[in-house]
Amino acid sequence: MTSPDPARTSSTPTEGLTGVLERIVFFNEENHYCIAEFRPDGADEKVTILGNLPGVQCGETLAVQGRWQRHPRHGDQFRVDSFNSRLPATVYGIRKYLGSGLVPGIGRGYAKKIVDHFGLDTFKVISQESARLKEIPGIGAERARSIKAAWDDQCTLRDVLVFLQTYGVGVAQCSRLVKRYGHEAGTILRTDPYRAAREIPGIGFRTADKIAINLGLGNDSPARLDAGLVYMLEQLQDEGHTSCPADALIDRTAELLQSGPDLLRDRLAALVGRRDLLPHPESLDPAADPARFFREASLQLPVFARAEAQIARAVHRLLAAPSGLPPIKTDAAVAWAQDRAGFTFDDRQREAVREALRHKILLLTGGPGTGKTTILRALSEILRAKKVRLHLASPTGRAAQRLAEATGGHAQTLHRLLRFDPAEGGFSHDESRPLKTEFLVIDEASMLDARLSAAVFRALPSSAHLLLVGDTDQLPSVGAGQVLHDLSASGLVRSIRLDTIYRQRQDSLIVTTAHEINRGRTAPPSVVSEPSEAAFTPDLVFFDRSDPAAAVDLVVRLCREILPQRFGFDPVRDIQVLAPMHRGPAGVEILNRRLQEALNPSPDPPGPAGFRPGDKVLQTRNNYEKGVFNGDIGLVRPRRGDAPTFEIDFEGEVHLYDRSDLADLTLAYAISIHKSQGSEYPAVVIPLLKGHFMMLQRNLLYTAITRGKKRVILVGDPAAFAMAVRNADSRTRATRLRERLLTPPSPPGH
Repeated sequence: MTSPDPARTSSTPTEGLTGVLERIVFFNEENHYCIAEFRPDGADEKVTILGNLPGVQCGETLAVQGRWQRHPRHGDQFRVDSFNSRLPATVYGIRKYLGSGLVPGIGRGYAKKIVDHFGLDTFKVISQESARLKEIPGIGAERARSIKAAWDDQCTLRDVLVFLQTYGVGVAQCSRLVKRYGHEAGTILRTDPYRAAREIPGIGFRTADKIAINLGLGNDSPARLDAGLVYMLEQLQDEGHTSCPADALIDRTAELLQSGPDLLRDRLAALVGRRDLLPHPESLDPAADPARFFREASLQLPVFARAEAQIARAVHRLLAAPSGLPPIKTDAAVAWAQDRAGFTFDDRQREAVREALRHKILLLTGGPGTGKTTILRALSEILRAKKVRLHLASPTGRAAQRLAEATGGHAQTLHRLLRFDPAEGGFSHDESRPLKTEFLVIDEASMLDARLSAAVFRALPSSAHLLLVGDTDQLPSVGAGQVLHDLSASGLVRSIRLDTIYRQRQDSLIVTTAHEINRGRTAPPSVVSEPSEAAFTPDLVFFDRSDPAAAVDLVVRLCREILPQRFGFDPVRDIQVLAPMHRGPAGVEILNRRLQEALNPSPDPPGPAGFRPGDKVLQTRNNYEKGVFNGDIGLVRPRRGDAPTFEIDFEGEVHLYDRSDLADLTLAYAISIHKSQGSEYPAVVIPLLKGHFMMLQRNLLYTAITRGKKRVILVGDPAAFAMAVRNADSRTRATRLRERLLTPPSPPGH
């Protein structure tokens, strides 16, 4: 192995090496940090190089500048400060570059054949004379065209990577740009970077703004002001809001852009005039009466204005139409269901079953152990006995599975029920092609955001009944909106709340603690110091650890050793760590790094995006084409050779992920409490510390505890528990659904 002499290692002058990148050992998609094997020109042995190397590929010729360093375990390494790359200039390098899996359609075998045939002219042939590829046995016209197209995409990707590397944009986002814009990607970035921010997840306004300013676009240019106003509404959307008062939007955007409010008012009026933003009430016009507009109007992105209007119209339509159910004697049906259950329902349970059969829309809410499952099972049996076309659905796969187990029927996710059609870019069922159902039950309805709710409500036939079952004490939906809350607050639909804990659940500390949290009890139950002191007889235990590092250490021990040994839980599949925050010393990010090393160790560094085979991963964005949705959890399968793709197993459904898809995944040994909504796990471990104070709310703690089916373990400071319980004021979301529900419906398309 070529290595520096001691004198050269001890000093720090910059040196240069030129050679071929042989193998990428580790690559972080987010910051481009790379560890690779590198063969300097004229050397027989490879050296290790490391540093930020965006977009590099095996076989490339690199000219690197940096300095040697000695690692105590791995020996001599060359740390790269800067580099230039060029396409390989040797037959060896060309063969390695093409055989790396970089260009779909060319594996190692074809790479050898192509390079053996064309030699140093290989790249010229592929880019300028691709028809000649048919000279290679096994390559026909179609394969030649696909190789040429893939090569052109890769050249565009290199151009985009070089352009964006100073802005911290990852390879996955660059791949999305090329997939979306093709060969125009570079041109669009240089002429309209804000368009990329609007249309490509992960680029973001701030990155586009840096590009625009570096390209010389003025601080107060219309394009920048327009993009800033839209971006601010999108930021509020991420906080759950579907609208923002006009004056507040101006103030927040002025602070973001360091621009004058008067200029922003002019641009806001222009955006409303183009209907890029929509006012509520819609009758307000910034051109006709500016003072009133900026005093009274709220602004919405069109997608949310449309979604809320569609929900309101559908609710009025359902309530106005007669029921399509066959005649049912409700009292006799309830008595029959009681006989089937083998016990007598209480008054509230009987009322809930009767009201679901009588009312076109019913909201049924209540915490754990209050009898929702009993009602759902009874109602399902009655409807099936009457041959009613019943559909059961939930926002998540795990919740749908629980609903099926509770009712004995078939349940599915709402996305599957509505059937997304990738060719049309939308759901197959809508108002023109409604669901063939007479009764739809949606469990975990607190998770319904405005957009998904609009899709569901639009697809219901007017004669159908709708039962929304949820827990209003949980966190609101991850997506923007608060549909269950707004429906209840409107008073338009019948609502029943269950609040009695039934005897069979009163011995569960998980259930009783959840209800005590809602009643304001600030002292956590069963606080102990050491696992050896815990009897683990109650299903909820609180381990006292006020120091974040000590808390993280105990969380790792619980997942790796204590819970698997005591109860036989699988550390990856059965135990879920839920944290209040992403960042910080006991946040999701640090917990995931620690848990990955503890539960899925490997002598090799993680692969692309930081994943290893066997890792537990979380989908962070809806991917309708794959049928994988925000919050789904899967396992990484071993890679096949040098293929530039991953296989992810989502509870038996395997999906192929390429580089552009990897940005939608993150490690999931620990996830945020928000991401756990709608799911239950055999065992839940929750770090809870004073450092989480920004997120400590009663509904957050309640949601976390109610995710555990068999065991809930809290690790942290009892004072943090009390802080969360005392903070009962959940953040109010700004929406316009309630007002729309209370306004007579306008004609469709208005």
